[in-house]
Amino acid sequence: MGAVPDISERGDILSPVSKAQQQHVRKYKEKAYDRLEITVSKGRKAELQEHAQQRGESLNGFVNRAIDTVVEMDNAAPGDEDGA
Repeated sequence: MGAVPDISERGDILSPVSKAQQQHVRKYKEKAYDRLEITVSKGRKAELQEHAQQRGESLNGFVNRAIDTVVEMDNAAPGDEDGA
């Protein structure tokens, strides 16, 4: 009996990833992306994940879209620097 392949959330069969590939991806992410940690109330993460999933998005994609939307709205409202 052979090794059992990894299966993604979408059901795709994933090839095993070597340590070298993992290191390469980690180094790329460190160069290309900034990390941001947020804190939400207990249970809120699951709500946000469900919301994103219903729209075919990852949680990260949803959060980035939400940020982009609010920044765009803020920039479209001149003279409202205090956010009120």
